[in-house]
Amino acid sequence: MRERVELNRKLAPVAVPATVLNELCRHALDAVPEECCGMITGTAQDPFLNVRRMANVMTRMHVSDAAAFPRDGRTGYYMAEAEYLKAQKEAEARGERVTALYHSHVDADAYLSAEDLTYAESPLFPFPGALQIVLSVVGDRVKDTVLFEMDSELGHFTPGCGRLLQAQEA
Repeated sequence: MRERVELNRKLAPVAVPATVLNELCRHALDAVPEECCGMITGTAQDPFLNVRRMANVMTRMHVSDAAAFPRDGRTGYYMAEAEYLKAQKEAEARGERVTALYHSHVDADAYLSAEDLTYAESPLFPFPGALQIVLSVVGDRVKDTVLFEMDSELGHFTPGCGRLLQAQEA
């Protein structure tokens, strides 16, 4: 099993609307000391239209079953199925789909962990083809915002596939 997939600073950054990037950063900072999580919806032509914050219920899951959920919200995230299914349905009603999931790492770098990879690469993953975005929050600022895209031919994330996000004005 791979341990994690890292940022590759040699790859060109990915431009996203400044409003989207600002909302991701605000959410990550608002959630400290826990990780934030959420989704981005859009279309094939415009994948970064709407940000939808989700509640991180990992601490609740940990408290109810520490054996099954050994981490709490400070080092992991868990989106409630009912909440993300509702957001997905609302996006579809607007002609959109879930194009990316995001979460933060507090006092850690932006990478896809072994747990992130297991979830995102699972055949049961509810958002096939969705990008993964990880924000690194260190102290009181967002250090990096990194996008990971699965290699569609290989069916998994490749080492060093992480690319920085860059704000693009409308």
